[in-house]
Amino acid sequence: MSQVVVVAKIKIKEEFYLEVYEELLKVYKYTHANDEGCIQYDLHSDEDNKYSFVFVETWENQEALDEHMKTEHFLTFVRKAAEKLDLLEVNRLVKIAI
Repeated sequence: MSQVVVVAKIKIKEEFYLEVYEELLKVYKYTHANDEGCIQYDLHSDEDNKYSFVFVETWENQEALDEHMKTEHFLTFVRKAAEKLDLLEVNRLVKIAI
């Protein structure tokens, strides 16, 4: 089965910046430490907008991504950030074999 790449764009509402930023760091740390099948899970900040972030993720396969989305650390992030974001855009990508 092929790898799955995810690009998740997040923009935090200004008044919730510190609270959600801390949760971003937690989900990042816990994912790296605990999630099997995680090849890449990088968090990037937008140079032009301190409230905007992008996760670039690579998973061994869809099953590994599905398991990540069931973990307590991921579900906690979703629950705590849900109403505190101006944007959450998630794109799943498939690498084109050239």
